[in-house]
Amino acid sequence: MKSISEEKPVSPWNYKPWWCQPWSILLTGISLIGGSWFFLKTVWITVLVAIPLLAWMGFFLLVWPRLMLSSGILDSQQNK
Repeated sequence: MKSISEEKPVSPWNYKPWWCQPWSILLTGISLIGGSWFFLKTVWITVLVAIPLLAWMGFFLLVWPRLMLSSGILDSQQNK
């Protein structure tokens, strides 16, 4: 039986592959936005690229982890 101090905090990132970790999401988004500016040097295209990418990054870095933690699904996975 584990005491409360021995239990590690539950992290939704432990259940995702390497290509879906916070560092890879940030790296991909920043690279694509920066790449669109670097190659095209057009503000409106960079903005069109940035809007969906920032929404995607925001969802997977801010919203998704909170939803996973609040759903309780990770608690059931940790007890297995």
